[in-house]
Amino acid sequence: MLYGSPRVVSDVMTHTVVAVGRDAPFKEIVALMQQWKVSALPVLEGEGRVVGVVSEADLLPKEEFRDSDPDRFTQMRRLADLAKAGGLTAADVMSAPAVTVRPHATLAEAARIMARRRVKRLPVVSSGGLLEGVVSRGDLLRVFLRTDQEIADEVEHNVLPLLFPGASSPVRVSVAGGVVTLTGPFRDTSLVPVAARLVRAVEGVVDVECRVEREGPREAVVSSNP
Repeated sequence: MLYGSPRVVSDVMTHTVVAVGRDAPFKEIVALMQQWKVSALPVLEGEGRVVGVVSEADLLPKEEFRDSDPDRFTQMRRLADLAKAGGLTAADVMSAPAVTVRPHATLAEAARIMARRRVKRLPVVSSGGLLEGVVSRGDLLRVFLRTDQEIADEVEHNVLPLLFPGASSPVRVSVAGGVVTLTGPFRDTSLVPVAARLVRAVEGVVDVECRVEREGPREAVVSSNP
C-alpha cells in the first residue's frame, strides 16, 4: 500500500464561500469583495448551482470607460467589456459559463486549469454543478508547506520500491528545503531520469538531484532533470 495518496481539491479548498445571486447589484458585489478580501465571487441560481463568476476584471470596465468615448475600432474589439461597463447586476457582468473544478480533482489538475484559463480562484462544484467550495492559487501552494521529513518518508515508501522492487534500496534519500537528493549505486543508470521524474511528482518537492554510482566500476552520475 502506498505511504500517501495525492491530495485533492477537497483537501485544501475553502468550504465557507461568499457568493452572490444573478440579481446582486454592482455596488454590493464590490462591497462583498472588499469585505471578504477576495478577487472573485461565484454567481448562483436556484439551490446553489454555479452559473458564472464575477471577478475584479469583470468590474473594471465600468471605471475604465466611465469618462471615455471609445472610437469605433475599440468598440468593435472590446464589445464584451463595453457591455460589462453598462452592467448593473452580477448577471450583466459575470463571466459565463464558470470555469470550475470537481472536489476529487488533484491539485496538479486544478493548477493546470488555473494556468490555462488565467484565473486565480476556481469554484468547486458537485457533479450536479452545485457549489461546494472555492480553491485559490494559495490553497494549491500549501503542498510546499510539507516538512522535509514528510517528503523523505514518501520518497522512501513510494518511489524507491518502484525502482528496486523486492529488495532493499541501495539509494539513500535526503531532503533540504524541499530539494530531494538521491545518493548511492544504481545497477542501471538509465533509471536515473526515471527516478527524478517519480520524485518530482511527490507533492512538496521543489527540485531533485541524483548523485548515483553505477554498480561495479565507480562512475558518478549527477542529474536534476525529470
